[in-house]
Amino acid sequence: MLAGLAARLDGDGTTIIEVVAQLTSEQRHGLRPLPVPLPLVPAITERFHGTELDARNRRLLLAVAVGLDDALDPLLVFDGRTAADLAADPVGEHLTIHAGRVRLVDARLGIWVAATTGTAETAAVHARLSEIFRRCGDAVGAGWHRAGAALEKAPEAAPDLALLASQLARAGHPERALLLAREAEQHAIGEDREGVELVAGRSALDAGFAVEAVERLSRLFPHAAESRRLEALGDLIVAQTFVHGAVPELDPGALRPTTDALGDWRHWTRAAAIGAVLCAERGDRRGMRGWLDALREGAARTGADQELRDAVVALSWLLVGESEALGRADRRVSDGGLLRILDAAVTGDIDVALRLLAGDEGMASGTRSSFVPGYRHSPIVRACQAVVEVLLLVWRGDIGRARDRLIQSSLSLPVALPLAGLGVVLARRLDLAVLGELGPYARALTDLSSVGSDGLVDHGIRSFLSGDFDEASAAIRLWTELGSPATAIAVPGLDELAAASGQPSARTSIAPPDVALARCLRARVALVAEGRWRSEYEEVSETARSLRSPFARARVETMLGTRQAIRQEHASARVHLQYAERLFELSGATAWARAVRDRLDRLDAREGSIVPSVDPLMACRRAWSLRLTAREVEVAMRAVHGAANRDIAAALNVSVRTVEVHLGRVFAKLDVRSRVELTVLAHRFEQHL
Repeated sequence: MLAGLAARLDGDGTTIIEVVAQLTSEQRHGLRPLPVPLPLVPAITERFHGTELDARNRRLLLAVAVGLDDALDPLLVFDGRTAADLAADPVGEHLTIHAGRVRLVDARLGIWVAATTGTAETAAVHARLSEIFRRCGDAVGAGWHRAGAALEKAPEAAPDLALLASQLARAGHPERALLLAREAEQHAIGEDREGVELVAGRSALDAGFAVEAVERLSRLFPHAAESRRLEALGDLIVAQTFVHGAVPELDPGALRPTTDALGDWRHWTRAAAIGAVLCAERGDRRGMRGWLDALREGAARTGADQELRDAVVALSWLLVGESEALGRADRRVSDGGLLRILDAAVTGDIDVALRLLAGDEGMASGTRSSFVPGYRHSPIVRACQAVVEVLLLVWRGDIGRARDRLIQSSLSLPVALPLAGLGVVLARRLDLAVLGELGPYARALTDLSSVGSDGLVDHGIRSFLSGDFDEASAAIRLWTELGSPATAIAVPGLDELAAASGQPSARTSIAPPDVALARCLRARVALVAEGRWRSEYEEVSETARSLRSPFARARVETMLGTRQAIRQEHASARVHLQYAERLFELSGATAWARAVRDRLDRLDAREGSIVPSVDPLMACRRAWSLRLTAREVEVAMRAVHGAANRDIAAALNVSVRTVEVHLGRVFAKLDVRSRVELTVLAHRFEQHL
């Protein structure tokens, strides 16, 4: 929502704040679309106070403001001047003209012009644009402006607008489709209104406006024609699930078509498939079985046994943790790609899964999908694709890249919605792994989701990283006692502490071999009796070498190092912890790397190494850790304490060249030029913090 406002308000903070104050709570949370046009607020009025425009230039700017796109040619026809003429005219200072496109230099000007122009003049501009677009064969533009020109209801315009909106939705432009559908709603009467509500509801859902979608689709029940209700059923189930966090409790049999119309049965079957998968995402096996029974009946009636039924049955069982369900479906069958992608990942080849996701087999490009027919360009489908990509990167151990990808997607896609809010869980875990705390994106996505955020796990991770293992274990124990309310798809958490608490979650989950093996190894380290530790230690250490995910292996190495430190095997503990630190940094899990470095410091302090038991520059170390990697902090602090590069290299078991590279990066990040300046800066930090 904020990204959209920033684009439409020229990024002006004061204006954004004033506009947000006039939005409803649901609009602020992205559950309803922003108003079109945006309200005229005092900051905009003040910005253009004294702006003088002659009638011709005002009409031109209004035409730019009310258009659906930024094509230049229709505007030139509308105004009668050339692009060069416009650039030379005073109005040119308000326009950016480039490569056949035109836009306002300051997007807020469009709001001001629209709000300060009379209704009759605005209608005249729309009428002129409608005729221009009609002549050039642009049905969407012609229909949009024809509706805008109507000062009274124009029922004859509603069907055309609804058809255009449907075409835009299928082409992947749901917000524009919703604009046309809402305009059509102003003119529709009788049965035409049902079609408009359906298009508007679907467009709102595709754009992620779940509350808007529920409101519009619900109007079709129970009095609309049966064919309309059945066509809307699947979308309404999705929208209600997103709003309430649970699949609505419906009896599929009570909604069964009452005629033999094949189209009605196909819509009912699709709704059953959607209900089954949504229940599976949330671990509701009873609800899933009910919808699957309806799916089987509908698939038999429509002849979609292999095309839809087999894939959805396998996917549903997979999502509740039954990975062997993959073998129940023909691998050639696709539900839009998700089944094949998870198949590749769960059977151990995450790189293949990522290639499938990015290529022609991906969910958003699966042309044979019966699950989301005609909606492969939908932002919700693309959001699902983004969430799955982030999950695969996490499974592969690429934590830093996964977080960057999720943040990028969250700016333009409803990533808080798909797969039972999995995007929210991933955002929180990734922030904790990289930052050690929840950042603004994770908090914003949490606010958008009705799914539980597993705050106890978050608290446990923070405690674990800060070294408060008792607090971490208590948080995870309480979480397991509450039923381990996790997603069916495994996201790395604190499962080693869950095992140590004596109450590991019994819930199965989808996970690749690396994640499952690492979880097993951590449980073995946590639970093995002292008498069997030596043999278990050797076997776990050897098996850990087969883990390909640097993040997964680093967590096993951390537990091995901690256990060895407890047993006073300090040399062995240091080897494991140093390796864990490097692996965490390699994966981008900076907060975990810092936590391991703190353990190494405590271990060195107990042994009387060059790191003193009470670091006289502890405040400086903590301040620098926010800007430097764990390894850069260690090199910098040893340099500040006077160690030569060769001594630092020997202590850290790296080359002198590596130390020089780290120091170069430290100098650049802290804006110093020498060891002397670095030392002076360190003591200044200590003095003032």
